[in-house]
Amino acid sequence: MQILKYILIAVDIVIAFIVIILTMLQHKDDPGLSGTITGAGSNNFLDKNKTRTREGRLKKWTIIFGIIFVIVTIVLSIIYPL
Repeated sequence: MQILKYILIAVDIVIAFIVIILTMLQHKDDPGLSGTITGAGSNNFLDKNKTRTREGRLKKWTIIFGIIFVIVTIVLSIIYPL
């Protein structure tokens, strides 16, 4: 059981670094107040096909690794209580 704990801790640390790196690679999507004033809508071709772009893939993988990180952390907290 000790080996499982150490493996989960190592996996948790690696996934945390992956989530940090993926988050830092992403660009800011929010146009802010200028997007509201100019009327930049989300009804264009690029927004509809955003999952095929590099930013879309980064966002998808960040969400996937974030969910995996949460699951591994919860399992780790169940196996290794304080």
